[in-house]
Amino acid sequence: MKRTEKKNKQPDSRIWNRILAVLTVCILLLILLLGFMVVRRNRMLDLTEAYTAETGSGAGSAGLAGRADAFGADLCVSPETVSLEGVSLQAADERALLFNLETREALFAQNIYQQTYPASITKIMTAILAEEQGNMEDTVVITQEDLNLEEGSQMSGLAAGDTVTMDQLYHALVVYSANDAAMAIARQIGGTVEQFVQMMNDKAVSLGMTGTHFSNPHGLHQADHYTTPYDVYLMLNYASQLPAFMKAARLPSYQLDIKGADGTVTRSLYLSSTDQYMTGLRSTPQDVTVLGGKTGTTPEAGSNLAVIVQNRYGVPYMAVVMNALNSSVLYEDMNQLLSQINRDG
Repeated sequence: MKRTEKKNKQPDSRIWNRILAVLTVCILLLILLLGFMVVRRNRMLDLTEAYTAETGSGAGSAGLAGRADAFGADLCVSPETVSLEGVSLQAADERALLFNLETREALFAQNIYQQTYPASITKIMTAILAEEQGNMEDTVVITQEDLNLEEGSQMSGLAAGDTVTMDQLYHALVVYSANDAAMAIARQIGGTVEQFVQMMNDKAVSLGMTGTHFSNPHGLHQADHYTTPYDVYLMLNYASQLPAFMKAARLPSYQLDIKGADGTVTRSLYLSSTDQYMTGLRSTPQDVTVLGGKTGTTPEAGSNLAVIVQNRYGVPYMAVVMNALNSSVLYEDMNQLLSQINRDG
């Protein structure tokens, strides 16, 4: 019996050895497969590395060419200058662009990486933070600090002690370009205006706006408050994806009702859009529809306008004109750009 037991144990040992060997081979193959997948994934992730672009007037086509595909995949990229037959702006120092947002093609570009003062185009960034960081149902009590702005600046007519909603301030900001609304929003969202401005600059960095620095939430002139047309494109392109912004930006006017403590309306402020396309004071070329945008004007910045439009086929474009001599030149040059978007069907 003992000999028989020894003979029976030998086959069992061999079977287990074979099983262990097979398992070992399977584990090794699995490790090799996982290693291959990790290496392949890392190679793919290399395409998403953040870009490093030149800043200021040195940024141009060379800087853009180095951007990672992942950053520019959904964005237009362009040299400093792109000529377009039929377009000749009235001044060489104007800054302007025309981008096809569907094909991400730059149709026209002039000085688009040169820094300039944005005036109230600044309020696009203020609106972005208001929509992303604020609650439109919150109430805000207007303070004297909100109203202490330079004489002649665009004011909605709010008074210290007025209680309004964030939604009302947002519309006053986007439609009427009200500087007092910008101040109240900044104080409400940031705690202080200074902290809100820091939030603006942080957001600009996150959007790749390498030629921009904000010093206030409204765009009244300060020497260290500047941007570029390309950065305006980045900012407005982002804002256009926010539903509240585009809804407000296409309004020709807005009525802001001030209510008393008992909830009754004590007075109403009628605010007309600063965009003359929206109010009908200016006409676009035939079969061009303005979807929204933002104006900006100061003596130092000149006249500025950034708009998103669509052609007769529903294709979206963005056009930006900055540093125009006056309002007439601004809309004439803008119409030069917009007249091109139906040219090729």
